Amino acid sequence: MTDSFRPPYGEGDGTLQAVGGLSGLQTLVETFYRLMENTPEFRPLFDMHPNNIELTIEKLVAFLSGWMGGERLFSKKFGPISLPQAHAHLVVTEKEKAMWLNCMEAALIELGYQDELRSYLLTQLEFPAERVRQVSAARHGQSD
Repeated sequence: MTDSFRPPYGEGDGTLQAVGGLSGLQTLVETFYRLMENTPEFRPLFDMHPNNIELTIEKLVAFLSGWMGGERLFSKKFGPISLPQAHAHLVVTEKEKAMWLNCMEAALIELGYQDELRSYLLTQLEFPAERVRQVSAARHGQSD
């Protein structure tokens, strides 16, 4: 399929197609967690995750597949999800939120995604990241 026949980002599965379908998404998420693990500025985020990083990768791929307009793999395999509630046990401040977004940006840059797609994804990811931060602040009584 050529770019001229792809739906725009945010329409149908246009975003998922733009990252290369499920295989491109898998590579993106694996790159994201590799950078998180091996980059000192992102390592604190990696340490917040369970030891079974393979399951974490699988869950993020499954979630992002539906989030990007593709098949809702997360609910099929793991059931319903509330992103803020799934992360509510963690202390997520503005620092961790920025770290997460910066790590995703680094993965997108490393994989050579176009500026337009990177900008779109990071803008869209800002909303769920902020909701996770808000729920964490309410639950843990912290302020940034």
